Amino acid sequence: MADERLKEKKMAQQLEIEYKTLLNQADYQKVFEYYQLQDQSFQQQTNYYFDTSDQQLQKKRWGLRIRQYQNYGELTLKCPTTTIGLLEITDSLSLQETKQLIEEKRIKLGGEVAKRLTENGIDPQEVRIIAELTTKRYEFPIAVGLLALDHSWYNGREDYELELEVSDETQGKIDFSQLLEMLKIPYQKAENKILRAMNR
Repeated sequence: MADERLKEKKMAQQLEIEYKTLLNQADYQKVFEYYQLQDQSFQQQTNYYFDTSDQQLQKKRWGLRIRQYQNYGELTLKCPTTTIGLLEITDSLSLQETKQLIEEKRIKLGGEVAKRLTENGIDPQEVRIIAELTTKRYEFPIAVGLLALDHSWYNGREDYELELEVSDETQGKIDFSQLLEMLKIPYQKAENKILRAMNR
């Protein structure tokens, strides 16, 4: 059911505004216990990140990934906007399609993501997998937005992260600061997951 709820909330295009901080293991456990999370309520997802051999996406500060869930997948392109947040363009994938694309180390060529790449001078057939990251995620709504508690593994490393997705940039920043203060958790800058996964 968690898979289906996540799948339903995704639109072909949406604006993403989020605030996040890295956590140490003790603070991760503190958040877990504060919200009374259950071990079985997590969602495991694996991200496969793509770029061209000459890093055309990285130069544009774009992120391209296939995310594999238990029963389906998503191909998502994230692009900075001229105002706030990131524009997310997403193509839904069946589980079989997801596995095939990952095995063949390529993206879907007939969707909105490939169309946007082509429109910006990037050949979708030229992208390749550059990094992989698996996350155990607890995601749930709170009064000020959608909260995600992550434990991720990549390149023999692991880290912990708290992320708040909001609809308003200014208020969201205030709410996130107040949330950290309430939880008594220090802010630690969190690079995007793709950058962490690429840091070998």
